[in-house]
Amino acid sequence: MGKHFTVNQMVAKDSVKSRLDRDDVGLSFTEFSYMLLQAYDFLRLNLDHGCTLQLGGSDQWGNITMGTELIRKVTGTPAAGLTSPLLLRPDGQKLGKSEMGMGDTWLDASMTSPFALHQWLLNCDDDMMPQMLRFFTFLDHESILQLDEATARSPQERQAQRALANAVVAMVHGSAAAANAERAGEALFSEAIADLDEATLLQVVADAPSSTLSRSELAGGVDAAELLTRCELASSKGEARRFIEQGGVYVNNVRIEPLQPVNLSSVLHDRYLVLRRGRRQMHLVVIA
Repeated sequence: MGKHFTVNQMVAKDSVKSRLDRDDVGLSFTEFSYMLLQAYDFLRLNLDHGCTLQLGGSDQWGNITMGTELIRKVTGTPAAGLTSPLLLRPDGQKLGKSEMGMGDTWLDASMTSPFALHQWLLNCDDDMMPQMLRFFTFLDHESILQLDEATARSPQERQAQRALANAVVAMVHGSAAAANAERAGEALFSEAIADLDEATLLQVVADAPSSTLSRSELAGGVDAAELLTRCELASSKGEARRFIEQGGVYVNNVRIEPLQPVNLSSVLHDRYLVLRRGRRQMHLVVIA
């Protein structure tokens, strides 16, 4: 494939030129020839599968245009490239998925649930909202400007994040899934958690540690301080009692009173208890 390009063309690419212009950054031959591999990949997709359009981020423009040129030279037919702007940090640097805390975030509901996607979008930084609303939603311009203003005025209300989460989840999974994900998020710290269906409940507590408790033991009532200790939400019964007396322990988001036992009357879907200490420390108890 190398015969179709000159070194002059390759050196002129921004991705190469920017590296060569910096004394502190080298460029290996592997990196230099990467654009040829990318171009050949596009050619093979064109020959084998009739692919005539390649999509990518704006930082891939040089590689994509190498592919369109190679296809034209080898086949005599045109091909095209379409790039989209990159998400940038406030300092103008490229924002990768690891920096955004995305981890393994997928559009496939079996790999990332609508609830998990909704929660991830809901927790995005305020600084990212203007870009993300414009890149990832079809909200009208006036609505986006109002959300920009709301973020600047009352960031704690997270209006932009809620609008983003609802719009994206509805686009990917449907409006019903978006409404369900929003409802599940609201139930995360409210008594409405008891109204969630089993599948949604398990999504809500998916990241929480879990343990098993026998049904016969729970039938007789279990001391809340003992349960808190067994679930490692307290280091001792004394500490657990202190947490309960301070009003910071909940079963299914209902505050536990001192000396109140936990029994089968609190079980959700005949199988689960959601034990919580404070705002964030949650534990799923599975009744066996």
